[in-house]
Amino acid sequence: MKYALIIHEQPSELAKRAGPDAPAYWAAWKAFSEEVERGGVMAGGAGLESPDSAVTVTLSPDEPRIEDGPYADSKELLGGFYIVDVSTREEAIEWARRIPSPGGKIEVRPLLSMDA
Repeated sequence: MKYALIIHEQPSELAKRAGPDAPAYWAAWKAFSEEVERGGVMAGGAGLESPDSAVTVTLSPDEPRIEDGPYADSKELLGGFYIVDVSTREEAIEWARRIPSPGGKIEVRPLLSMDA
């Protein structure tokens, strides 16, 4: 079964993508990505550009509203995601526990099957 590991990072962690902490930040993510590959469960994923590059489209019956920036009701910001193909929810959680995002939150959610 495929699960999305949706990474909500603290703004302070996202800020490490550039500047003096960038090499260590990216080295940790590269190491984790290689671990997922070696584990044979990588089915996809991607990091996301910074939140200031986002556009939010709010749908309504009339006309959609388009706003610059991400939509978030939390302090964490969506930083990226992995898709893992594992046998159980518990295995997906175990992979999520290894993600190098101190203070972040990882949402583990099964992918919706569109097969009817």
